[in-house]
Amino acid sequence: MVQLSAQTLIRNDATRAVMDRLRAEHSDCEIDSGTTDQWELRMHYGSLRAAFGDGGMLIRVAAQDETCLSYMKMIVAGHIAGQLGTTNGLRWQGDGRDTGTPVFFREITLQSSTRLSPHMQRVRFSGPDLGRFAHGGLHVRLLLPPAGRQPVWPSMGADGMIVWPSGEDALTVRVYTIRALDVAGGWLDADFVLHPGTETPAAAFAQNARAGDVIGMIGPGGGGVPEAQNLLLVGDDTALPAIGRILEEVPRSARAEALIEVDGPEDRIVLTEGENIEITWLYRHGREAGCAGLLPAALRERDQQARPDDLFVWAGCEFADFREIRRIVRKEWGLPRDRHLVTAYWRRGAQGGGGEE
Repeated sequence: MVQLSAQTLIRNDATRAVMDRLRAEHSDCEIDSGTTDQWELRMHYGSLRAAFGDGGMLIRVAAQDETCLSYMKMIVAGHIAGQLGTTNGLRWQGDGRDTGTPVFFREITLQSSTRLSPHMQRVRFSGPDLGRFAHGGLHVRLLLPPAGRQPVWPSMGADGMIVWPSGEDALTVRVYTIRALDVAGGWLDADFVLHPGTETPAAAFAQNARAGDVIGMIGPGGGGVPEAQNLLLVGDDTALPAIGRILEEVPRSARAEALIEVDGPEDRIVLTEGENIEITWLYRHGREAGCAGLLPAALRERDQQARPDDLFVWAGCEFADFREIRRIVRKEWGLPRDRHLVTAYWRRGAQGGGGEE
């Protein structure tokens, strides 16, 4: 496959130490170059090479398409900005857009909205050129413009970073799972968790959405469907869309089990069934989400002797449960890093942290 590439030459004396920190942070991705002043990382979205000489530091990123190439540029630029507080002198040459609308952005229009359960709303959007969103991750960022204002969408800076609208044009940005996607039909579904009595912008949008409403979307990203013969899915309401999507794509030759925490039986929704799929619903019955501890407790109740040797654990939940589940699978079960993916989809008291609202 032909790869796209871009490069930048940086002469800032502080940049070498900054890039050494990036190298250390991703040491598990490093490929031995055999050269003292040159190193390479092969990452999820592409590769990064750094070479040092008298003229400065040459950074080259490569990826299979323009979306992944943009992500690689952002990894470099974001790290430099985070360490130095500036990206002065960082300019890319080669493939990919330097400025203008991000290649990974789409403007999407609301078609319909359906209540699935007391706490879940499904919204269908239409949009152009959705083929790229069929692979490369289950998640997108939805961009909600301020009510009553003409949307101002993000653009790309010459340093490879997204330039976000600010002030009265500032967008609300939330991470969501593409629950279903029809490229030929030009539509996608996203499921929104509702929070009665709580002000959350994305949930409020879903509840008040009307056909013709326009929002933005960037992506895709995040993990995809784990390639495992024995899969254990663990999550609360916010992980339901991702669990539902994964179950639909699990091959019949594999086995999948799901442990799902919701308020009560009324919050169960229809998920894919099969002889190779087992679903267990755990009910909070009035307790606050993330406080019940039902998911970690369910894991500890499992018979470790009956656990398959090739088990892969996928989990998405509130931060407190995330920490406990990660500790269980890493410390108590001893699963290696390539056999689990445990993510905090949200954090109590925090707005805009990640995961579905």
